[in-house]
Amino acid sequence: MPDPKVREDRGDREDLHADCAACFGLCCVALPFARSPDFAAGKPAGKPCGNLRADFRCGIHAQLRDKGYPGCTVFDCFGAGQKVSQTTFGGTDWRRAPETAGPMFAVFPVMRQLHELMWYLTEALGLAPARPVHADLRRTLAHVDGLTRGTADSIAKLDANALRDEVNALLLRASDLARAGTPGRRRNHRGADLMGARLMGADLRGASLRGALLVAADLTGADLRDADLIGADLRDADLSGADLTGALFLTQAQLDSARGDTATALPPALTRPAHW
Repeated sequence: MPDPKVREDRGDREDLHADCAACFGLCCVALPFARSPDFAAGKPAGKPCGNLRADFRCGIHAQLRDKGYPGCTVFDCFGAGQKVSQTTFGGTDWRRAPETAGPMFAVFPVMRQLHELMWYLTEALGLAPARPVHADLRRTLAHVDGLTRGTADSIAKLDANALRDEVNALLLRASDLARAGTPGRRRNHRGADLMGARLMGADLRGASLRGALLVAADLTGADLRDADLIGADLRDADLSGADLTGALFLTQAQLDSARGDTATALPPALTRPAHW
C-alpha cells in the first residue's frame, strides 16, 4: 500500500524552486498572456508586462489577485528563471545587453519545461515502491539536467515535446508501481472531463487523474491519498477538507490555483496557499 512514510528522501529540490531575486523577470516578459479572468491586460511574448519595474520585480506583487492578475500567482517556473538568467546567460540581463533579449526569451519556455520534468523525476525517485525503475529515473534525470546546462542555442533547439513524451512514459511506470498496493478499486480518470463535477467525499485514493479537467470541481472531503495528479487542472476546484496526503506529482502551482481550507491535508513538500 503506498504510504508517505515509505518514501525515500527526495531532498528539498532547492534548485527547482523559483528564486525571483536571481531572475531578470523572464516570466513577465518572455511569455504571452491574453486579457481574461486570469489577466487584467494582455501582452505578446517578448514584451514586458506593464507592472514590471526597472529592478525586474513586480510592482503589484502583493496585490496581484486584487488587481486582476490571479494567473501570475499560480505560475511556477520550477527554477528555470534563475537558471537562464544566471547560468545560461551568465548574469547578463536583457536590458543592459539588448542583443541577449531574443535568445533569452526563446530559451526560457524550453528551460521551464526541462525544470518541470526534473521536478517530477526527482519526485518519482522518492517513491520507494518505484525502486524497479529508479536506475532509469536517475539516468534520465542526469540527462535532462545536462541539457539544462547547454548553450542557449542548443536549449532553444531542443524538441521538448519529444523529451516530455519519453519522460512521461517513465513517470507513468513509476506511478503504476507506487499505486499498485492501494486497497480497493483504483479509479482511472486519466484525461477525463470532470469540470464542475460533484465529487464531494469521493473515494479517489490511488486514482489516476493525470491530465484530468477538474476546473471548479467539488472535491470537498474527497480522499485523494496517493492519487496521481500530474497535469490535472485544479483551477477553482474546492479541496476543502480533502486528503491529499502522498498525492503523486502534485505541484504548488496546482494547489495555488485551487481552493481549500485548514482541514485540507497536504503532502509535506507543499505549503498551504495564503489565499485559502
